[in-house]
Amino acid sequence: MPQAERATGQRQAKSAVRLGGYGLLALALLALAVATVSLAVGRFSIDVPLLLSTLVQSPSAIGHLIRGEALGNEELVVFKMRLPRILAALIIGGAMGMAGAAFQGMFRNPMVSPDLLGATWGAGFGAACAMLFSLPMAVITGSAFLGGLVAVLLTYIFSSTLGRGSANITTLVLTGVVISALFQALISITKYVADPYSQLPGITFFLMGGLSGITWNDIAFILAPVLAGSVVLYSLRWRINILSLDDDESRSLGMDTQKVRILVIVCATLISAVCVAVSGMIGWVGLVIPHLMRMVFGPDYRRLLPASFLAGALYLVLMDDIARGMFSMEIPIGILTALVGAPVFLFLLFRYKGGWR
Repeated sequence: MPQAERATGQRQAKSAVRLGGYGLLALALLALAVATVSLAVGRFSIDVPLLLSTLVQSPSAIGHLIRGEALGNEELVVFKMRLPRILAALIIGGAMGMAGAAFQGMFRNPMVSPDLLGATWGAGFGAACAMLFSLPMAVITGSAFLGGLVAVLLTYIFSSTLGRGSANITTLVLTGVVISALFQALISITKYVADPYSQLPGITFFLMGGLSGITWNDIAFILAPVLAGSVVLYSLRWRINILSLDDDESRSLGMDTQKVRILVIVCATLISAVCVAVSGMIGWVGLVIPHLMRMVFGPDYRRLLPASFLAGALYLVLMDDIARGMFSMEIPIGILTALVGAPVFLFLLFRYKGGWR
């Protein structure tokens, strides 16, 4: 009988893995379909047949774009204006979703995210400082990464110190709020000393978050860091599962929790900071999306990490469609993600008030 029960459990586990794989495939196809339809959405709408014919001619259009030759109206809208920002939404949304899931698993805390831990505000401060001195894009990204890393490390160090070695949920969230407030104040100082005509408008719009200024150069700039950080995080999926246990249990399994935790912090902060440097401060994605995916795919990070990436990509593409298509004037996407994310998170709080698992 025990052997039969074990066999039944193994079959159920394999079935769950297959179901998770089918779910990930469906999520990827849905994100691809929404991204394709999004090419036709906007103030200059394009019929689906015309969009398909334009996409069929994409090799020649991309060649014209590279050589700097003239494009038709539809080709100009699709390949120079919409395609870069849709790809950026896919990359940035996916990166933020995966970074949020990694932070939650590492801290064993469902309420942490790059936003609540101060990473977003720290990265925003670093980027704003670089913009204040009119530094190149590479320096802006480096400053954003450094600011985000410093903010997360300060939050973790202070919460661990106050919690006597263990960052519990209340201490961690309160410390993150304090660190975020500190970097918000530093950002306010940066805005105050910025030139009101040449620097302040750019910094203010950057802090609202948006994808309207995305170019192919930005895609090339963020692709390698996000890909590298995401691959490393995914390769650590087993270890993040172990990190969700107590430190004593993790060490008993032979894992150096401190080194793994530092590696996760560096990779998650890197992809968050790179995204902030390009798109500005787009919040709530890394907090809400992992929760929703945990409801569907469960707490196993072998499936939760890719699911959070795909769902974050899908979510940000939808938010970008609303931002540029709902009103005559484009709305900063960071405002929309906050308007949608805050009520969803409140719903999740009420749903899981008895426990998060």
